[in-house]
Amino acid sequence: MRLVNFLGARWALLLPGLVVVVLAGVLVWLLWAWQPGHPGDGAHRQLELAAAPAGGDFRLQSVDGPVALSDFREKVVLLYFGYTACPDICPTNLAIIGYALKQLTPAERQQVQVLFVSVDPARDDLERLAEYAAYFDPGILGITGSPAAVADAAARYGAAYRRTAASDSAMGYLVDHSAFTYVIDQGGSLVDTLPHATPAEAIVAQLRELLRVSS
Repeated sequence: MRLVNFLGARWALLLPGLVVVVLAGVLVWLLWAWQPGHPGDGAHRQLELAAAPAGGDFRLQSVDGPVALSDFREKVVLLYFGYTACPDICPTNLAIIGYALKQLTPAERQQVQVLFVSVDPARDDLERLAEYAAYFDPGILGITGSPAAVADAAARYGAAYRRTAASDSAMGYLVDHSAFTYVIDQGGSLVDTLPHATPAEAIVAQLRELLRVSS
């Protein structure tokens, strides 16, 4: 009986640690091993760039009014195109970006702006978009606009997207899209295009390099 009680007590002590290890393993697999959205993974696909990104200014809408890329001159901008009903690709990228922002000092954070452009303006009203972006970090700004305005912004950065039917989903359709994060320097020039799920450490290093150069 004492042996049973001893083993039970030992198991109770080890169980929380085992749970943490299992959860950590699942998170690592989700971020680094699982590649959602590639052809063959179902209806939702991750697209390649539609064209070589050239960069440039654009104007869209936020819940607080018009927003232009040029409004953030003197800041480093991370620009990402997606949509709030995205089942996998957007949450992965935005979670990584949000984690990268948390690694910055308050002074560094004030010099960085993240813009999340919805390519699904038919469903992503500005209130929904603001709430979704803030879930990953309060400083991420959700913006969108008319289909023509979104298409113009996307074309400047080679971002690809297309609506696909999803008959087995209550949403009715998904939006296949490219999943690159664009790094724009303090002068408004595109300096890098980061692939899907670029590690937070790499994002932080690049942000700090640009901030260091400008200081």
